[in-house]
Amino acid sequence: MRLNGEISHLWNEEAEEENERVSVISLPPPPPSKKLVVGYALTSKKVKSFLQPRLEGLARKKGIVFVAIDLSQPLLDQGPFDIVLHKLTGKEWQQILEDYWEKHPEVTVLDPPAAIQHLHNRQSMLQDVADLNLSDCYGKVGTPRQLVITKDPSSIADEVSKAGLTLPLVAKPLVVDGSAKSHELSLAYDEFSLSKLDPPLVLQEFVNHGGVLFKVYIVGDAIKVVRRFSLPDVNESELLNSTGVFQFPRVSCAAASADDAELDPSIAELPPRPLLEKLARELRQRLGLRLFNIDVIREHGTRDRFYVIDINYFPGLSKMPGYEHIFTDFLLSVQSKFKMRLSS
Repeated sequence: MRLNGEISHLWNEEAEEENERVSVISLPPPPPSKKLVVGYALTSKKVKSFLQPRLEGLARKKGIVFVAIDLSQPLLDQGPFDIVLHKLTGKEWQQILEDYWEKHPEVTVLDPPAAIQHLHNRQSMLQDVADLNLSDCYGKVGTPRQLVITKDPSSIADEVSKAGLTLPLVAKPLVVDGSAKSHELSLAYDEFSLSKLDPPLVLQEFVNHGGVLFKVYIVGDAIKVVRRFSLPDVNESELLNSTGVFQFPRVSCAAASADDAELDPSIAELPPRPLLEKLARELRQRLGLRLFNIDVIREHGTRDRFYVIDINYFPGLSKMPGYEHIFTDFLLSVQSKFKMRLSS
């Protein structure tokens, strides 16, 4: 008979039960389960917002260990890692990571630095959405018409006229470098104020959207959508009577959550799930990324006309409800799929 992992043998079957002689053979303890080691290279601000105790605690229970990468030491001398998670900018770091990946192809890098670089320029980041021109029975997804200005503010008005853009225009810095400044917005109401803008920048036609945007978080195959307050609508009276450039701090922050606000249902209704799943699937493939978010707005007065206005790599996931479970499941699935590819 077997008792608690030990094997017992009766040597004298004819003896009475209380006089049975039992020989016990102890089995060796099972080998310890292998940990999934995630090396991370993040800014101190990102570490504070992302690696919160509740994430690390849940990760430990699932066999995931986060290990800080020492940027003062060669990356090739560190590890071993199963996954490298990073959000640092600069050509030097990109080269370090590419050299490491070449030497350690068995490591999963989230995400490829060249693919992330694609999102550091607002001209290129939305091009994949524009090329996609997604339209089906659930709605249509596009991008606002936009114009890139690299120099000479005095010529902006002429360039806007030639491009046929309609005022007001949203001005955004061309380069997205992770700084707060790169996420600041300006709204230009008249052509005379355009010369006050500071290139290099992107000008987008403003689309009324009820003052609400949808942040679509994409973490591998998982999709999570939350509402955030955004720039208010601009009516014809305001457009006729307003002049100048109005600057706005970063919008759509956690403090501006609109999930619990009392909103017109036509504004608050989330985009159709099948449409978002198709959009996420297409962008994952086109961008070559697994960890990003899309800022989506619905044109006010419509039910099925949507615009992507921004894409961000490795966004503030801690603002997403249940991010700990979503992200840890994502890490486990990434490693599982990677091992399956190696064995096939």
